[in-house]
Amino acid sequence: MDMLFLIPLAIGGLIFLTLVLGSFFTVNTAQVAIITRFGKFLRVAEPGLNWKAPYFDSVSGIVSLRVNQIALTMETKTKDNVFVTIPISVQNRVRPEKAYDAFYKLSDPVAQIKSYVEQVILGHVPSMTLDEVFASQSSIALAVKQELDADMAAFGYEIVNVLVTDIIPDAKVKSAMNDINAAQREQVAASARGEADKILVVKKAEAEAESKALQGQGIANQRKAIVEGLQASIEQFQKAVEGATSRDVMQLVLVTQYFDTLKSIGESDKTSTLFLAHSPGSVKEVSDQILDSMLVAQNSIR
Repeated sequence: MDMLFLIPLAIGGLIFLTLVLGSFFTVNTAQVAIITRFGKFLRVAEPGLNWKAPYFDSVSGIVSLRVNQIALTMETKTKDNVFVTIPISVQNRVRPEKAYDAFYKLSDPVAQIKSYVEQVILGHVPSMTLDEVFASQSSIALAVKQELDADMAAFGYEIVNVLVTDIIPDAKVKSAMNDINAAQREQVAASARGEADKILVVKKAEAEAESKALQGQGIANQRKAIVEGLQASIEQFQKAVEGATSRDVMQLVLVTQYFDTLKSIGESDKTSTLFLAHSPGSVKEVSDQILDSMLVAQNSIR
């Protein structure tokens, strides 16, 4: 009799213990659980150990509170009729206080967010040129974020950030843009090379002009020194030889220089054969011609 009584008691105790232990459940961190009673929403269970009435209450779903990233790709046309592909990353999460709305109001949050993004993109990009789209990449992302944040708040979602990761034009347009950019850079490089060549030419001309000026100054100084030396020599010669005229002294100097020149020509290794009239009369004729030329030049200057 005792055994017949203990067996049902043990079975009843086991069932009761199973019911009690089965009524407890845990919710992980960054999650909340949706508790329903006979299919009707009852409450939101917070992370940690929770309890529900056995047989009456059930966990209908788990809602994650972590930031979720949705990768979208939008294709549209710009104001200058260029088709572009725009990859967009939408970072979103469920607001903890709006877990009920996030769980029940949207059946497909990803599709809903994609529709809102398409609406914003089609409202902005077609009014811009391709260059403006590239320049307004951050403003497009901000416009998408503001529009999404306002619309998705009613469904319990918060838009953390929107990233326009790239602007991808058609392959032919991209190739043409690269060609234009390369041509512009080549034009700038050619202009720079032209300016550099111009500076080199100007500097070379300035150097040549300065060199010739210095050379002319050196020749002038040389001639001045020669004239002063000749003048001193003439004065000394006239003092040493009485009755000698300036013409006699100049003829003597010219004859001396004539022989010095012949000596220099003969000592040079690169000298070719020269045929010169070398009689005394010829030398005198040359000196007379030089003197006459000098006198004529002197008289014309006066």
